[in-house]
Amino acid sequence: MGSTDKPADLETAKEVPPPPKGAAYGSTPPPPKHDYFFAVDVALRFLVFAASLTSVLVIVISKQTVHLGPRISVAKFNHSPAFIYFVVALSVAGLYAILTTLASLSVIWKPILSTKFLLHFVFLDVLVLGLVASATGTAGGVAYIGYKGNEHTQWQKVCSTFDKFCQHVVGALATSLFASVLLVLLVWLSTFTLHRKIPK
Repeated sequence: MGSTDKPADLETAKEVPPPPKGAAYGSTPPPPKHDYFFAVDVALRFLVFAASLTSVLVIVISKQTVHLGPRISVAKFNHSPAFIYFVVALSVAGLYAILTTLASLSVIWKPILSTKFLLHFVFLDVLVLGLVASATGTAGGVAYIGYKGNEHTQWQKVCSTFDKFCQHVVGALATSLFASVLLVLLVWLSTFTLHRKIPK
C-alpha cells in the first residue's frame, strides 16, 4: 500500500521520445534538399537548350537578298567564319544542355549519384560557358563592324543595306548572351551545392 514504486506503464511512456515539432505521426517526410537543387538545375539547363536552339535558328534563317543596280548581293551566316563558329558553338551548347538535362533528371530518380554528377557538371559547364562566351564575342565583333564600319581599315558599314540580316544577328547574339548568363548561374549553383556537402 505505501510502496513508492512507479507503475511499469508510466516508466515505459516516459522512455518514448515525443514526435518532432510540426510533424504528426504518419505524415510524409519532406523531400531531400538535393531534390530542390536538381529541380532548379533541370529548369536552367532546359532554358540553356532553348536559348541555344533559338540563337542557331535565328542566325541560320537570316539570309537576305538585296538588289544593288544590276548586281544581286546575298548576306548569309556562312559568308563569315565568325558566324559559322557561332552556329557550331551554340549547337554544341544546345546538345550539351539537353544531355545534361536528362542526366540531372536521372539524379532526381537516383539521388546516390548526386555528388558525382555535380562535380562533372561544374567542369563541363565552365567549358561550355567559355565556348559560348567566345563565340558570342567573336560574332559580336563582326556584327559591330557591320553596324559601325571601321574608318581606319576602310571597312564599310553593311547593316544599312542588309538591315534584316543584321537584326537577326543582333537577336541571335542577345539570346546567346542570355544562355551565357544561365551557364554562369549553373556553375554557381553546382559549386555552392558541392560546398554545402563538405563536412564542417
